[in-house]
Amino acid sequence: MSDFVVSARKYRPQTFDTVVGQKAITNTLKNAIKNQHLAQAFLFCGSRGVGKTTTARILAKTINCFNRTEVVEACDQCESCKSFNEGASLNVYELDAASNNSVDDIRGLIDQVRIAPQLGTHKVYIIDEVHMLSTAAFNAFLKTLEEPPAHAIFILATTEKHKILPTILSRCQIFDFQRIKVKDIADHLAHVATQEAISADPDALHLIAQKADGALRDALSIFDQIVSFCGTTITHKAVLENLNVLDHDYYFKVVENALNEDIPACLLLFNDVMEKGFDGHHFLVGLAEHFRNLLICKDPRTANLLEVGETTEKLFVEQAKKVDGAFALRCLGVLSKADVDYKSAKNQRLLVELTLMQICSVKSELEKKNP
Repeated sequence: MSDFVVSARKYRPQTFDTVVGQKAITNTLKNAIKNQHLAQAFLFCGSRGVGKTTTARILAKTINCFNRTEVVEACDQCESCKSFNEGASLNVYELDAASNNSVDDIRGLIDQVRIAPQLGTHKVYIIDEVHMLSTAAFNAFLKTLEEPPAHAIFILATTEKHKILPTILSRCQIFDFQRIKVKDIADHLAHVATQEAISADPDALHLIAQKADGALRDALSIFDQIVSFCGTTITHKAVLENLNVLDHDYYFKVVENALNEDIPACLLLFNDVMEKGFDGHHFLVGLAEHFRNLLICKDPRTANLLEVGETTEKLFVEQAKKVDGAFALRCLGVLSKADVDYKSAKNQRLLVELTLMQICSVKSELEKKNP
């Protein structure tokens, strides 16, 4: 059997400082441990792949470490840390509420809470996908959550905070995990690529990070998929092919054609996009984002909102100099209307083609209004 371990598991953070993109939360938790101001119950909320369960495990490990470092990290050397790393810790219990959501499951948990830890100072209970608990199970959990024994700490994790009873929320310290920024994901992928001796184009890693939509776990899964496809050299072109993503070059050409008022060239370009199997709506949304990026590039104060690789950023800056702000805004208005109308249109291809024709006519319309 192969010893391959997916990157999401192999490079799962083991300390607070290695958690990607959640610095405010990890610093707060470290200060709470340092000052001995730990709450009895935490609620970690956020979308998938942003580090909720990982942070919960690191918190559980660090709380029970006998020789914490000066920067409040687990030592990885003491008996408690070793048992945790081996998956044999008696002080950390993980419960998946998706498959253990009945009253009996919670009653079993409550019975365990009464028993004091044999090693270390605290017993930590991590309940994942806590919103899946039944109403009866939540009610059975309330009293224990409000007044647990001194040695018990609960860490609840959920992707759907709105489904949790207000009575549960009021008993927890709530931490909202943010979607991880594209740059942070791309930097982490570059670190993983270096560790794995893989040569990766920065723009290719940026594209993977964008596709992951703020989830580091998704980004690492896509990275493994690309490595299987490319081997030890990841190129921008290979990522485009494998992920079926439309290249920025198409959008740059559309804008050039619109500035030249070249309708036939735009229609031929869209035909090429359709023949490659891309969806017309996907093309419209991508083109609208492209115009938004051009507007962002026109002012140094908003330039850092651009989430693309360095090479692509230079192309955006160059094209932004040629595009007038009024022109870009008018095109965005046309594209926004087409986006809304797309699903209800009987002939969706014609709608996109008409939109491209309108974009190619914007320049002359503005010149007539402002001769």
